[in-house]
Amino acid sequence: MIITCDNNQTIDTARLSPEERHIIQKLLAWQSLVPTMAMFREKTAAALEAGWNNSGPVSKTRSLSLVIAHLEKKVRNRLRKAGSG
Repeated sequence: MIITCDNNQTIDTARLSPEERHIIQKLLAWQSLVPTMAMFREKTAAALEAGWNNSGPVSKTRSLSLVIAHLEKKVRNRLRKAGSG
């Protein structure tokens, strides 16, 4: 999957580790479900801490950080439009 972040930066998830892809998958689901930005950040922290199948913490690489920032922006926009944020 190619994710286009801000400033047209693209991240090819095929180049990420399986752990990073797993975290992104979780966050893609949570982005449309969380009622607050704080909860999205909690879910992000929990995913990074647990890793893939509770394998342990995953460090944020530059690519993963860019995707997380992009998803946070999408959550903020969704909450703003819904009048929740």
